Amino acid sequence: MPAPYALDTASQLNADLIRRISVGQNVTIGTGLAREVSASCAAARQVLAGGVPVYGVSTGMGALSGVALTTGEQRAHQRHLLLGRATGGPPWLGAAEVRALYAVRLRTFLSGDAGVSADLCQRLADFLAAGIVPAVPAEAAGAAGEIVQLSHAFGPLAGIGSVLAGPEAVPAAAALAEHGLALFELGPKEGIALLEGVPGATALSLLAADEAATVTAMMEAAAGLSIAVIGAPRDPYEAACARADDVLGEVFGRLRAWLPEPGPGRTARMLQAPVSFRVAGHALAVLVRATRALTEAADRALAGVTDSPAFLGGHFVGTGGFDGIDLAAACDHVTAVLAHACEVSAARTHRLLDPRVTGLAPQLAPRPGPDAGLVTVHKRAAGEVHALRRLAVPSAVGTIETSNGQEDVQSFAWAAAQALRAGLRHARAVAACELLTAWQATRLAGWGAGGPGAGGARELAARLGELIAPIDTDRPLGPDIERLASGAWSPEPII
Repeated sequence: MPAPYALDTASQLNADLIRRISVGQNVTIGTGLAREVSASCAAARQVLAGGVPVYGVSTGMGALSGVALTTGEQRAHQRHLLLGRATGGPPWLGAAEVRALYAVRLRTFLSGDAGVSADLCQRLADFLAAGIVPAVPAEAAGAAGEIVQLSHAFGPLAGIGSVLAGPEAVPAAAALAEHGLALFELGPKEGIALLEGVPGATALSLLAADEAATVTAMMEAAAGLSIAVIGAPRDPYEAACARADDVLGEVFGRLRAWLPEPGPGRTARMLQAPVSFRVAGHALAVLVRATRALTEAADRALAGVTDSPAFLGGHFVGTGGFDGIDLAAACDHVTAVLAHACEVSAARTHRLLDPRVTGLAPQLAPRPGPDAGLVTVHKRAAGEVHALRRLAVPSAVGTIETSNGQEDVQSFAWAAAQALRAGLRHARAVAACELLTAWQATRLAGWGAGGPGAGGARELAARLGELIAPIDTDRPLGPDIERLASGAWSPEPII
């Protein structure tokens, strides 16, 4: 386990560090940064002490924002905010997702916008260090922000709700006692601060962008192997074909690296390959661009104002940053272009079964007729693509009113991020199906070791051969697909 990372500025808690926190990295808050947070908190509480009406602090929330709270009600209100909104249930987020959510929440608090105490920030870091994982609903709920999920996420700080002990949810208060942590007493505005913003959608988007970079590399490798094994022309991937599109040029360059270099004895088997082979680079380039745009949207959410009310310039400001439409639209975009890339991949897998395209045995069967070959591998890919298509419906389209009309629109950013993450799981399987099919084609084609100018596809085929037993007759291929989908063989993520 690495030593805790010392934070001296809020900006150090960037996307890269948050991903590392998700898999076990812990953090400490530097003395200077803690002083800055304390100063912001003191200034915010001085404003509150002056009796200025502040939403969710001196008033109710949602449609009840016009109800003024007495001094006594205000003292209890911040804890009550976490009690009455925990209406979610299982399935729960995994530990990595919850840790990322906590890291994003810590980043937004350390900026000073929320006006919370350094003690609350420290308690977030304490939960990470102790490995306490609150039971947070994985599925979306209808709210303009994330108040349902966040009440489950942060109620345990004050002993409210449940945390995970293996697959079971257990009372949070008992878990705190086990780790020697007292129930945290929420100060002015700290309850509403825990419920505001889009830390969940931000965290899930960061993890999804990371996963998308890996999946893109898997799909690109599968495309390269397929293009190489059918002996398709290199023409569609020439640098000149990427004019005015630098990302497409990058993808074309990597695809060419999989293919044999042109030269004597290295002629293409056909004048034109099927369209799914020729447009491989374009489908992948759009996926690269969309993933980069998602990363940028997550970075904006980390550094931007998502709290409401936020403490800015010495006074409280109502904001709309909790909507998360930037994240929702970016996630929806990646899911849509991922579905297209998987459709193209599945089409190539189908073409690889056709002797007119490969010059090999039908369905890549060692004994066509007695053996079915890899035809059902394509059927697996078709099912995965169909499931992905259903996830590609835009989450941000279709408003639903809640809170008696006070919350009259919502972006469903959490749902968009979760749909993308589910889509990425399907995409791994689609890439694995193409890889397995193309690898079988290389065996039937009698590929041997590569040499100078042979391209990276032969090296990839040899690497896959170390993971997959020969397919000399029909046998269950599901375990091979799962092994390839795990990505242990895959090249570096494409960022």
